[in-house]
Amino acid sequence: MTFDTTLLRAFVTVHHAGGFTRAADQLHLTQSAVSHQIRRLEEQVGRPLFHRTTRRLNLTSDGEEFLRLAQRILQAQDALAQHFRSSPIEDTVRFGLPEGFMSESLPRLLRQFSRICPKVRLEVSVGLTLDLAAMVRERELDLAVVVSPAGAVKGQLLRRVPMVWAAAEDFSWSAGESLPLAYSPPPCVSRHIAVDALNTAGIAWHGAFSSHSLQDMRSAVLSGLAVTAFTQDNLRPGMVALGAKQGFPVLPKLDYTLAQGDVDLEGRRPAVAELGGLVAAYATA
Repeated sequence: MTFDTTLLRAFVTVHHAGGFTRAADQLHLTQSAVSHQIRRLEEQVGRPLFHRTTRRLNLTSDGEEFLRLAQRILQAQDALAQHFRSSPIEDTVRFGLPEGFMSESLPRLLRQFSRICPKVRLEVSVGLTLDLAAMVRERELDLAVVVSPAGAVKGQLLRRVPMVWAAAEDFSWSAGESLPLAYSPPPCVSRHIAVDALNTAGIAWHGAFSSHSLQDMRSAVLSGLAVTAFTQDNLRPGMVALGAKQGFPVLPKLDYTLAQGDVDLEGRRPAVAELGGLVAAYATA
């Protein structure tokens, strides 16, 4: 048995309004139209849902149970409509993030945003060597996930992840030798931190591999060609994290921060705020 939600809504409205006249006003219908809807519903149910008297309108025992279930159906329908609502917002949003961040959940995030804001044009920039903080400051991006040493960037902190020296399991290096280093070109934050840490520790090094691609960096490490410095979550099977026991300097933690420029919350465009909320939800899930 399938119930028309229009009839269910009329039934719930009549109950809460306490009568047909007030319910008709709320539903913008005539009293006779509302009465007809309730009769149709009772005929479909096969049982009376209201006790009708000249002074009061009360639910029958069947009506009380029907009310509980009808409200659940209408609430579910309203939630479904809200979730898949079509937003009237029209805008262009420019979003930047580092390669590898939310790589598994990014497609779902973008799909959900396009469903919520179908009239918004989204432009996404991804890369290890993009200066995303500067691009936000210079208004080339509306919002970005910025990588920085802990506490260095203002914004909403999404993650704080330890950095490690990553090498192949069979990598061999002795203190005093020049360390083969894999890195991304400037302005990559990890490169700057790694070089600064090695120079401060007095460890000789040389560039053995350079690429704009995080996947290329992983391949260079797994081949045993070089060591690199990146966040712990980028370690893959076949890699090990090297530390003080192997003669490597301690590395700091990195922050992933959602930067949205200097605009305050009240002045933020709705589409930018919507995307920012989704990024925060996915990144911290």
